[in-house]
Amino acid sequence: MSRSEADIEASSAPLIEHLIELRRRLIWSILGFMAMFLLCFFFAKQIFNLLVVPYQIATGWAGLDPSSVELIYTAPQEFFFTQVKVAAFGGFFLAFPVIAIQVYKFVAPGLYRDERSAFIPFLVATPLLFLLGALLVYFFFTPMVMWFFLSMQQQGEGTDAAILLLPRVSEYLSLIMTLIVAFGLVFQLPVVCSLLVRAGMITSQTLKDKRKYAIVIAFIAAAILTPPDPMSQIGLAIPTIILYEISIIVARLIEKKRAQRVVEDEARAD
Repeated sequence: MSRSEADIEASSAPLIEHLIELRRRLIWSILGFMAMFLLCFFFAKQIFNLLVVPYQIATGWAGLDPSSVELIYTAPQEFFFTQVKVAAFGGFFLAFPVIAIQVYKFVAPGLYRDERSAFIPFLVATPLLFLLGALLVYFFFTPMVMWFFLSMQQQGEGTDAAILLLPRVSEYLSLIMTLIVAFGLVFQLPVVCSLLVRAGMITSQTLKDKRKYAIVIAFIAAAILTPPDPMSQIGLAIPTIILYEISIIVARLIEKKRAQRVVEDEARAD
């Protein structure tokens, strides 16, 4: 065997080991998701009833009877596939800790000890911030959006025709899932900015200088990610701007700690 062939085989061995490890982590992630999917599918109707609660809150805000809420489906299979979507969405959310742990176990061997300790807080903050965004959607923004749509109803007094809101189960689920995903992703802004600052790709001053562009992008993103009504668009844009300001503060703290560490290292070297 020539020297070049030996070098190729030596370099391919670690690659095969990494691929085997990746397959193992993917299998565990898929098994975790499937287990949570089956659990959520078993309770899909109950979960969907919980997702209807914001709609019921909105009917109360609109001066209507919350018990009069009705959702319909116009195709025989529509509600079944809606339950599948509920199970997939809930399954991924519940399986995220398992998936995150598998990701960490895959990348951790290639990290230094200080990099591992810096990676764990972001691993914890990501689901917590997503959950915070989801709770904001559930208890405030979805009721506000549904109240806006309910206010457009026409009760049919006199000679006017009655125009009532009867949402389909699939469309209502798409609405609330879109809002949850949009707010959940937006709430990751401090995490993303912190990672970029730690990697040295941006600074707090850069974030501060680009603030006006960030405000414009926040409204554009809100217009794309949310339904075409002003309530939800403004409701997403404002938290995005607030989170951007929080990201600037977090970036300054990271830079301050980094500067202190440099001073300590220099003092230790002297």
